Amino acid sequence: MTMQRCVFLLLATLLCLAAAACTAPLFRNYGRISLNGETTEAFKNYRVNSEFRYYISGSDLYPNALMGLHRDCRLDPETLWKEVEMTPEKMKEIVENMKTKAFEFCQFPHGFELRNEKGQAIGVWYSILSARTFLRMEENGTVRIDTPDLETYEKLEIKEKDN
Repeated sequence: MTMQRCVFLLLATLLCLAAAACTAPLFRNYGRISLNGETTEAFKNYRVNSEFRYYISGSDLYPNALMGLHRDCRLDPETLWKEVEMTPEKMKEIVENMKTKAFEFCQFPHGFELRNEKGQAIGVWYSILSARTFLRMEENGTVRIDTPDLETYEKLEIKEKDN
């Protein structure tokens, strides 16, 4: 390797490290939404956690996502989530409707665990993989979790027609 190439690689590496160091503060308040088998099973078995408030996104009949957020957490009121009084019967209705809609497009809903920026579990999420969002802890103590794209299923319909 020539000296000029080594210098270039060193400068490129330093530039990447500097960029990473500058962006780290921007993402410090973000939590994680991680695929979780136990959470999937809890939704499939219609287990309601009394420590959570439950919310849906999208259609009342075929929600794009179902979320349970710990009662100690305050959801940002600017988001479009609809709170649902959850019972095992209501959970069954919602989960089964979500599965039915997902199966139309050969998709399967999955359970995810919500964790804050410190890694502490704060809730659960149930949706197909393409219903994405992010979790951010705001300075005022609220949790910002935007609803996934409200046209999640419509986009799958368009893709299916194009194929």
